[in-house]
Amino acid sequence: MMKKLLAVTGCPTGIAHTFMAAEALKNAAQEMGVQIKVETNGAIGAEGVLTPGEIKEADCIIVACDKKVDMERFNGKPVLEVPVAQGIRKSKELIEKALSGQVPVRGGQLNSSVTVFEEKSGVGHEIYKHLMNGVSHMIPFVVAGGVLIAVSFLWGIYSFDPNSEQYNPTAALLKQVGGFSMGLMVPILTAYIAQSIADRPGLVAGFVAGTIAAATGSGFLGGIIGGFLAGYVALFLIRSMTSLPKQLEGFKSIFLVPLISVALVGTVMYLLAGPVAAINTYMMNFLANLQNSNPILLGIVIGCMSAFDMGGPVNKAAYVTGTLLLGQGNYYFMAGVSAACITPPILIALATTLFKSKFTEDERAAGAVNYILGATHITEGAIPFAAKSPLTVLPILMLGSSLSAVLTYMMKIQVPAPHGGFLILALVDKPLAWVLCILAGSLIGALLYGFTRKRVEGNHGDIQGRYNMSELGSAK
Repeated sequence: MMKKLLAVTGCPTGIAHTFMAAEALKNAAQEMGVQIKVETNGAIGAEGVLTPGEIKEADCIIVACDKKVDMERFNGKPVLEVPVAQGIRKSKELIEKALSGQVPVRGGQLNSSVTVFEEKSGVGHEIYKHLMNGVSHMIPFVVAGGVLIAVSFLWGIYSFDPNSEQYNPTAALLKQVGGFSMGLMVPILTAYIAQSIADRPGLVAGFVAGTIAAATGSGFLGGIIGGFLAGYVALFLIRSMTSLPKQLEGFKSIFLVPLISVALVGTVMYLLAGPVAAINTYMMNFLANLQNSNPILLGIVIGCMSAFDMGGPVNKAAYVTGTLLLGQGNYYFMAGVSAACITPPILIALATTLFKSKFTEDERAAGAVNYILGATHITEGAIPFAAKSPLTVLPILMLGSSLSAVLTYMMKIQVPAPHGGFLILALVDKPLAWVLCILAGSLIGALLYGFTRKRVEGNHGDIQGRYNMSELGSAK
């Protein structure tokens, strides 16, 4: 009888990794003659949701996620929980483990004669998961607000000022609406870090902590501290009140936990406001000064960060820093970040076009899709190629991104929008120069990649060579 497996995939942004892991698991299961259904937790929500009946009949469940998903529904079933990257790179190994009978039962006891070799997610991975939950909820607010503000500049840089000759009511309205959206950046980040830790009870203290961080100048750093503080305080309160009678459940959830958590977290956030705001200001000033004093060094740092994990925490750190400086009116920094994020997929696309004989048919098809992904600021399109040979490909991608960022900073190009790729060229002050900077870094990297690629790998049609562009979405 054919084994029945289930899987859940999800990455922080719910765009690329989510669907690449799903397809990798499906392909591996098909090759091994195993039945599998995959639930994807993408940017638009969960698709292919696992039903109670399917969960009951499943032999094992693979959860390849870097975001919070409902795990309670899997109690009593063998569950293999790993980061989403392993769903892409080690899909066959995961299927083999799921079929081995050596996966522990969630919320139950495993036969003592069975060796457990489940790869448990460590503290670092849990912290990353909570942080990325906040970042993934924050990014749509940043993108929407940032682009609206950037569009308002089409009427003039001072078009929002009633005392300026450039004043335009429509532009002023767009800037104001965009400003409100950008202003929610830190509170949303903080609230959803807390929500990832303590579920709904963490949201109240999280929103309050984030609002205090934004109002006191603690900014992004204060928001992160507040998110973890609010989440763990709420979680502690929930667990410490488990002995209360069930009749007081509503009183606990609506009154006690919100009141105590907001009072404690709010007080601590105000006490930390001064020191954290000083550190935050120093960091922002340091980066802003570095772009003027040493644009080459800054470009190398930003380029390496953006291409190192392509959508992962290091990439997000560079991107979020750019959005924070963007909110302060610094449009130079984001120009380099965007260039560095666009370069990897364009680099891959050029390499597969210029060196066709060194890539399989599936890889060339995936490479062609990368032209579109790169042009729309979706870095993750390069991941399947980097996953095949990370020690060779990643340094080339980092070099290409660094060159693009360095050239952008040296030419002092300004990009006032936090996303959009080439779709927002009308908002860039030197659009042609910016595109040439990106193409220069991409072309040099593509030539290096093509010349160093020694042989054509077999056309086995797995996820490393193909994926559905429509599933990747259109936002980072």
